[in-house]
Amino acid sequence: MTPARTTSRSRLALVGALAALVALTAPVTSAGGATGEDGHHHRPCTGSRPPHHGRAAEILRIAEKARKDMDLKSVILRVSVNGREVITTALGESMTGVPADPAMHFRNGNIAISYLGTALLRLVDQGRVGLDDTVERWLPGLPHAGQITLRMLGASTTGLVDYVRLPAFQKAVGANPFRQWTADEVVDLATHEDRWYAPGTNWSYSHANFVLLGAALEKITGTRLDRLIRQEVTGPLGLRETRNSFTPDIPEPVLHAFDSDRGLYEESTFWNPSWTTAPGAVETTDICDLERSAGGLGSGELLSPSSYRELLNPGTVGLGHATKKCPEDVCLKQTEATHDGLGILVLGDWISQHPLFFGYSASMAYLPSERLSIAVSTTQGPRSRDGHTAHLITQRIAAALTPGHPIPDFG
Repeated sequence: MTPARTTSRSRLALVGALAALVALTAPVTSAGGATGEDGHHHRPCTGSRPPHHGRAAEILRIAEKARKDMDLKSVILRVSVNGREVITTALGESMTGVPADPAMHFRNGNIAISYLGTALLRLVDQGRVGLDDTVERWLPGLPHAGQITLRMLGASTTGLVDYVRLPAFQKAVGANPFRQWTADEVVDLATHEDRWYAPGTNWSYSHANFVLLGAALEKITGTRLDRLIRQEVTGPLGLRETRNSFTPDIPEPVLHAFDSDRGLYEESTFWNPSWTTAPGAVETTDICDLERSAGGLGSGELLSPSSYRELLNPGTVGLGHATKKCPEDVCLKQTEATHDGLGILVLGDWISQHPLFFGYSASMAYLPSERLSIAVSTTQGPRSRDGHTAHLITQRIAAALTPGHPIPDFG
């Protein structure tokens, strides 16, 4: 699974483009549904009527062309402006003869680290913890715990090696992708390696940071992590189809995935994701919840203004430089234009995240100035070569809808 970071503060106002988008945002699915206890209107995640013109038709053309060009098994997407649907659709198949459907569930990967970052900031807003508190109180067995803060865990500045990059780990996962990994096992892999740099002095993504952050959040609150995320983030956002599983199971209906990493095109739907992040944050979702996450997290609606600023830049801008131990494609340069936030990515004017896991690719992106949310999920075909295909499609949709606000690459 790879990092996914987010957008920046908006700088430009595209009044004309916004007007064109708003004109197309009347929902085209049936009304239906009911209002839940969280105050949000719930309805099944279903597709829109096929668009014949306008921006929705343009988005559909982009998705259809990408599915063909990238040899994708499926593309599922949803786009909204100011919370109002532009298009929701599914292309291709989940399995042979089984059409993809917007209601299908897929792994959301490091979208969950965005929830961890927002949950941490919610605790800061509640006065229960400070971002610069060191973690020895909650993680006493962690080497150098007195030098590592909660901010460093969430912002990926601890210097801990990313165990996913270790040859021994890669070999083990390739040999048995169904293996159940424990948090202790993956953290031990990271902490038994020399740190890439002193805590707080550089930037590099490490899955170990978020395994440890999840453990710290549990200790701080005395609440199991999956319940804490539901309480602080997914519940308030009304995400009814986003849930943790302590097994590789995925709730029905399932979007099946296929992968060629082991030399043959094989089903990877139920390969074990236990190593990907903290237990309790290994989640599945659907496209409607993914789009809602883009807007809810990207707008900072659950946070105070000061915590929203920390979400977008917890001190990462200006960090990121190669060292003898950390090459430049690991210790990526963090600039105002493209940098890591607290579990999110700032990419130009967009707040984003784009996970990748054995045949699954997803992307969420939010443009604050236009209140534009894009969510895409893809699965690979036998000749797929690109990794982050969902993010590539998201970039193309953004370029078509808001040409003055492209989503830049990061790393």
